[in-house]
Amino acid sequence: MNKYLRQGIDLLLFSNVFIALCAVAQAMVTYQLLKVNPDIYVLALLFSSTIALYNFSIFLSKPKNPERSTSFRVRWIFSHYRLLITISMIAILSIIPLSLFLSTSSKILLLILAFISIAYNLPLFSIQDKKFGIRNIPGIKLFLIASVWALSCVLLPILELESHKVTTVTLNDTIILIVNRFLFFAAIAVPFDVRDIYQDKFYELKTIPVLFGEKWSLLICQGFLGAYLILLLVFNDQFDTDFIGLSLTIILCGWLIFKSKWKKNEYYYFLFLDGILILQYLMLILFGSITL
Repeated sequence: MNKYLRQGIDLLLFSNVFIALCAVAQAMVTYQLLKVNPDIYVLALLFSSTIALYNFSIFLSKPKNPERSTSFRVRWIFSHYRLLITISMIAILSIIPLSLFLSTSSKILLLILAFISIAYNLPLFSIQDKKFGIRNIPGIKLFLIASVWALSCVLLPILELESHKVTTVTLNDTIILIVNRFLFFAAIAVPFDVRDIYQDKFYELKTIPVLFGEKWSLLICQGFLGAYLILLLVFNDQFDTDFIGLSLTIILCGWLIFKSKWKKNEYYYFLFLDGILILQYLMLILFGSITL
């Protein structure tokens, strides 16, 4: 791979700019499914807040000797520490003016999600001088990650659309959209925990792979995706282009998760598995341009 291309990919992935673009793409999926124009302020806020929260989590989990880490990502991050601090500060400062354009209900939702995301990484409790946080609750990590992503990328855009009277989304449709996206995000999140299973055991984090093992965890992922497809079949009146685009994305996601059993390369996870979040939107656009 070309040296400069590799450096560009590293910057994009490990500064969390790429995962922030994934959040934007997932919000765009919501707008595409609702057949409305996207809200630029919502997209910009999702981009900035994702960078800020992910980098905040990284800073809190800094190992004692990051330069000796077996993870290239960890070594890269802490060898570019000042750059990440700068990117994070720009993201945080951007959140303040952008939030002024949101409705009250959206601001409340964002505050709740921010509190959950920040509290997850902090050791808020202690028993006999041993500190622990929300993330030490068995199985909570997957639920919180998938919930925060689903509410951010589905409920937030819907709240803003309704506040501006652009469209009305029924409670039933809102719940279905949130549940489906929750299943999608949960399925993508588990392979990352499978990869980090030994590290999570060391930090006493009871993730799904730690509780059930690698084999069952990957089967649970496929179960999430299967449930997604069932909901898609049950609650779609017609097999339109959106249905085709979503279904093909889920099938591809299932294949990538299956391959993750052998693929331990960091780029596979952060580029291909996370990249499926962007690909889903591109698939909707591609099939949406086709007249059935």
